[in-house]
Amino acid sequence: MQQIRSVVSQEFEAVNRLIIDKLHSRVPMVENIGHYIVDAGGKRIRPMLTLLAGGACGKVNNQHITMAAVIEFIHTATLLHDDVVDISSLRRGRPTANANWGNAPSVLVGDFLYTRAFQLMVEMGNMTIMEMMADVTNTIAEGEVLQLTKAGNPDTTEEDYYQVITDKTAVLFAAAAASGAILAEQDKKTIDSLYQYGLDLGFAFQLIDDVLDYQGSAEEMGKNVGDDLSEGKPTLPLIYTMAKGNEEQANLVRQAILNKSNENLTDIINAVEQNGAIAYTRQQAESYSLSAQKALNSHPETPSKKALEQLAELALSRVK
Repeated sequence: MQQIRSVVSQEFEAVNRLIIDKLHSRVPMVENIGHYIVDAGGKRIRPMLTLLAGGACGKVNNQHITMAAVIEFIHTATLLHDDVVDISSLRRGRPTANANWGNAPSVLVGDFLYTRAFQLMVEMGNMTIMEMMADVTNTIAEGEVLQLTKAGNPDTTEEDYYQVITDKTAVLFAAAAASGAILAEQDKKTIDSLYQYGLDLGFAFQLIDDVLDYQGSAEEMGKNVGDDLSEGKPTLPLIYTMAKGNEEQANLVRQAILNKSNENLTDIINAVEQNGAIAYTRQQAESYSLSAQKALNSHPETPSKKALEQLAELALSRVK
């Protein structure tokens, strides 16, 4: 990741400075919570996508830096809201904002970050960007609700699962990459290719996240192992296990999802591994990683393009 980030290191630092500057509020709690979650770190892959896509299209300009901050604010807002909805206690290896301040402040500061992102876009004055991001934030909200309706539902299909991760995760990756091309004033073909790259990259990252919930550790993930199960989320490893496992294994997973319980986590992990669900989910992630790299084929060879290709490969390497 350090090698990838080095391609746009100066611009990345400019984004970080802008984020800190735009967290300013006359209400101290807004700044406290905003700084707490932003300072927690994370790889900031989404804003980096905007910078790398801009570099792949010629040169990163000031609008790319502003847009990268917009993307990070929107992503951070979704994290604040997610943790409240999921009643999560751990994020990026430390207590969530809602665990420290409560649900109401977390939701309201998430709203602040959403609106601050749109204030920045108004300053940019690019209606194409504004239209795309209005659609994306609306889609993310729909994805959150869709996921909520599927929680505790063991009859969720693989198609349902992909719709959830498209809306909740992949579209923001796609918008981050496409915005780099839009702000570089590229043609539709170039914009579409980077949008597809981001979409496929988002799928790969989410699929591996879902693998790590059954193979990883709290230190690796920054959240508790088995959290998805305790929230009743029917992720792909579980859906596959219910389809391919024996009756006892399928029923074990089914009851865990229905009851939103990770009480039998060890047995479920064994069932997931024995039925090839980890291998299947990883295979899907590999397919999307390759598809993301293929979407870059028409782009000239540049350090930014190479970094984007490496990022697609990195999406897979987090599996033990």
